[in-house]
Amino acid sequence: MNRQAPDGAQPGRQGAENLVADAADDVEVRTAAQSEQSLLEGLMQFYLYDFSELEPADSPEFELAANGLFKPYPYLAAYWREPGRTPLIIRKRGLPVGFALLHDRSHSGMPVDHNMAEFFVVRKHRRGGVASAAVANILPAYPGRWEIAIVERNAGAQAFWPKAIAATPGVKDLHPMTGDGVEWTGPIYRFVVA
Repeated sequence: MNRQAPDGAQPGRQGAENLVADAADDVEVRTAAQSEQSLLEGLMQFYLYDFSELEPADSPEFELAANGLFKPYPYLAAYWREPGRTPLIIRKRGLPVGFALLHDRSHSGMPVDHNMAEFFVVRKHRRGGVASAAVANILPAYPGRWEIAIVERNAGAQAFWPKAIAATPGVKDLHPMTGDGVEWTGPIYRFVVA
């Protein structure tokens, strides 16, 4: 499930365009080594914490375990074992500030080369262009047919993703659609990166 956290750049004295450009100079996205799995496990706890506020209070999902942590992300280890999965770490000035998990499964039922399975930037580095810069790094690095599905209740992600996708060089044939409510509930963006 795609539970992306929002990062809409907000204009200050510099303006939104300059914030994204400044962030782009400092942001690097690289494939996570197997030895960095524990780093991703740690970042995943913050991601799940952020996403938990979108869950209804009476839901059994996103509850803390007896050790005070969220349940481990069940597919994380598969990102180093299974073809079609790619774990990425987002860094700003060399420090980890987020992650992206890519795979080749479709939420629409149509063929896809890449899907943004999960995307996260820590709160301290949101609204300054970090997520937009990361997207601008990630999408062109993986050409082909893309799909990004957004959980219906994630309003921040719904505001962020259409702008971030459209602003990325090489994106064409952007086609928004709605999930079927069974396989996926929420918007799905399909597009090609040349």
